[in-house]
Amino acid sequence: MEQEIEKCAELLRAGKVLLYPTDTVWGIGCDATNEEALMKIYHIKQRDAKKSMIILLDSAERLPMYVKMIPLVAWDLIPHVSRPTTFIYPTAQNLPARLVHNDGTIAIRIVQQEFCRRLIRTLGKPIISTSANIASQPTPQTFADISPEVIQQMDYVVPQQYASSYDYKPSRLIKFLDDYNFTVIRD
Repeated sequence: MEQEIEKCAELLRAGKVLLYPTDTVWGIGCDATNEEALMKIYHIKQRDAKKSMIILLDSAERLPMYVKMIPLVAWDLIPHVSRPTTFIYPTAQNLPARLVHNDGTIAIRIVQQEFCRRLIRTLGKPIISTSANIASQPTPQTFADISPEVIQQMDYVVPQQYASSYDYKPSRLIKFLDDYNFTVIRD
């Protein structure tokens, strides 16, 4: 696994786009701080460039790099999350403007899937996580459901042996409203 992680990290550093396993569905990803690579993903997905995307981090300790003001309740919730959960934080920073929602928020998930977590740690930066489909099409539930049109546009496809999720559904989505309140957008 270590060689595969090093190879993927080098590709991400070079601005490449990967199809890779996450703790939910297979994702299309790149170095979240690389604007050019980010634009490749928008093109592949045929996604409106005004729509923000989720980023993945390997640990909560990295949140202060990308979120200016972390709500107090976040520190209580994050350690107790038992399934993939994406949190929407109110104040993004150090990320391309295209990733940040027009209200200044950013969606971040602390990933638990081993391959993905180790890849982010090795890269030292967050990675994009968006479902492996064209924007108007349904989210693929398994690798076999991913369109050949999407696969052919990837710079690299991580071997399926590194996928460990059998959940294959989008993450729970929770938005922080202030230091003490949040709302569940998708359960």
